[in-house]
Amino acid sequence: MKKTSNHPAALPFLFLSEMWERFGFYLILGIFQLYLTDTAKGGWGMDRATAADIFGTFIAFVYLTPFLGGLIADRKLGYSKSIIIGGVLMGIGYIGLAVHNLTVFYLSLGLICIGNGFFKPNISTLLGNVYSDEKYRSRKDTGYNIFYMGINIGAFICNFFAAFLRNTIGWGAAFIAAGIGMFLGVLIFVIGMKHYRHADVRKPVQEGDMPLSKIFSVVFLPAIVVGLGAWFIPGNVFGSNSTDAFIFACIPILLFFVSLLVKADARDRKPLSALLAIFAVSIVFWAVFKQNGTALTTWAQYYTDREIPAAIQQPAQGLYLAETVVNKADSVTAYDEEFRVMRDADGKPLKVWDKVPYFKNVAPEKMPAEGQSLSLYNTELFQSINPFFVITLTPLIVLFFAMLRKRDKEPSTPSKIAWGLLISAISTLMMVGAVYVCSNGAIKASPWWLIGCYGIITVGELFLSPMGLSLVSKLSPARITSLMMGGWFLATSIGNKLSGILATLWDTYDNKANYFLVNFLLLGGAAAVIFLMLRWLNRIFREYVR
Repeated sequence: MKKTSNHPAALPFLFLSEMWERFGFYLILGIFQLYLTDTAKGGWGMDRATAADIFGTFIAFVYLTPFLGGLIADRKLGYSKSIIIGGVLMGIGYIGLAVHNLTVFYLSLGLICIGNGFFKPNISTLLGNVYSDEKYRSRKDTGYNIFYMGINIGAFICNFFAAFLRNTIGWGAAFIAAGIGMFLGVLIFVIGMKHYRHADVRKPVQEGDMPLSKIFSVVFLPAIVVGLGAWFIPGNVFGSNSTDAFIFACIPILLFFVSLLVKADARDRKPLSALLAIFAVSIVFWAVFKQNGTALTTWAQYYTDREIPAAIQQPAQGLYLAETVVNKADSVTAYDEEFRVMRDADGKPLKVWDKVPYFKNVAPEKMPAEGQSLSLYNTELFQSINPFFVITLTPLIVLFFAMLRKRDKEPSTPSKIAWGLLISAISTLMMVGAVYVCSNGAIKASPWWLIGCYGIITVGELFLSPMGLSLVSKLSPARITSLMMGGWFLATSIGNKLSGILATLWDTYDNKANYFLVNFLLLGGAAAVIFLMLRWLNRIFREYVR
C-alpha cells in the first residue's frame, strides 16, 4: 500500500488487526454465559450465578492486565513484539476453550487475559505514534475514530458467525473461529510491519518515573499475595473464592493510588483528586453496562420474544442464523418457572418429558400448533445491537457536539461524563417497563424493549467512555500519565467484576423489575454524586487543561 494524502499507510493494517482481534474477543463474550449454562448441547451446565461469577472475574482481569502489558511494552519489549505475543496468546486461548476440560478451560481464560494485556493498550499506542508525523498529526482524532469503527465492526459481525457455527457444528467450532480470527489479525499486523516499524519507539525512563521493579514490588506483588491469601480464606466473604481473591487483591492497588494523592505536591493534588473521583463513579457505570453478557443475555434468552418475522425466516434459516424449536414434548432439561435448572441431590440437571423452556411463557396467540415449530433469533445476536448503535450513533454525537462547539455551548469533559451516567440510568428504566409489560415474565416481552435499552445505554457509553480516557490524558501529571491510565483500567476492571456480582443476584429477585431498579439507583446515585461535584471538577478542568 502507498501512503495517501490523508492518512498513513499503517492505518488499514492496524484497523484490520484490531477488527479481527475484537471479532474473536466479542464472539467469546457473546456466547460465554450461554455456553457455561447450556445443559443440552455440550455446554458446562453451570447454574447462572456461577456462570455470572466466572464471567465477571474473566472480564475484570481482561481489563486489569493492559496496565501491566502497557508498562512492559513501554519499558522492555516494545509495541510490535508485545502485540504479536498478545495476539498469539489470545488465539491459543480462544481455541483452547473448544476443549471440554475444566483445567484447559481456566488455563485458556488465563491466556486470553494475559494476551489481551499485551495487545489491547499497545496497538492503540502504536497508532498514536504513527500519527505523530507532522504530516498526519492534525488527523489523529479522525484516525482514532476510524480505528474505533474497526472495533465495533468486529464486535457486530462476530455474533453472526457464532450463531451460524453453533447451529451447524457446535460450541467448539465457534471458539475455534474466534482463534482463527485472532491469528488472522496477527498475520495482517505482521504483513504491515514495514509501515509502523519506525513508530515502535520505547519510552525512555524520565526523571520521576517509578521503575518497573518498584511497580512490581509495591503494587503487584502485594496484590498477588493478598489475593492468593483471600482465595484460601475458609468460607466466602463476598460470595465466592474468585470474588474474595479479586476484591482483596485490589486493596493494595487502591492504597497505592491513594498514596499517590497523599504524597502529591500542591500543584498535582487537585487534578489527581478529580481523576480519582471520576474513577470511583465510573466503576458504577461499568458494573451496570457489562451486564449485557449476563443479566441482559438471560433476559434475551428466556424473557424476550425471539421469533423471526415470516418475511425473513427463510433467508435466516438458509444462512443457519435461526434456532428452531418444536412445540412437542421430548426429553429435556427441567426448568422451574423462573427458568432455573432443576437439579438432583448430586447437583446434576434433571431430565423430564416436556417441551423446551422457550415455550413456558409464549403468549397464547403466538403459540404454534402441537408439533409445529418456531424459528428464533439466536440469543447472542442481541449482543450485536450495542456495536451497531455505536457505529450508527457515533457520527451523530460527534456532529451534535460540533454544533454546540460552534455556538460555544459544548459541555466540558466532566459534564459529558455526568450526562453519560444519567442517560445510562434511564436505560435501566426501559427494562423496568419491559418487566411490567410482560407481567414479570409471565409472557415474553417484545425485543424492542431490549433494543431500546441498548440504544440508550450506548448513548451514555459514547458520552462517558471516550471522555474518561480523554480526561486522564488531559489531567494526569506528565510523569505518571501511564499510571493514571492504569487507574482508569483498574476502575473498569472493578466495575466489570461488580457486574458479575450483581448478575449472580438475578435469581434472588422474584420481581425482576426490582433487579433493574437497583441498577437504576446505582447509576442514578453515581450521576447525582458527579453532578454535585461538577462545579469543583469543572474548576479544576479549566485550571489545568489548556
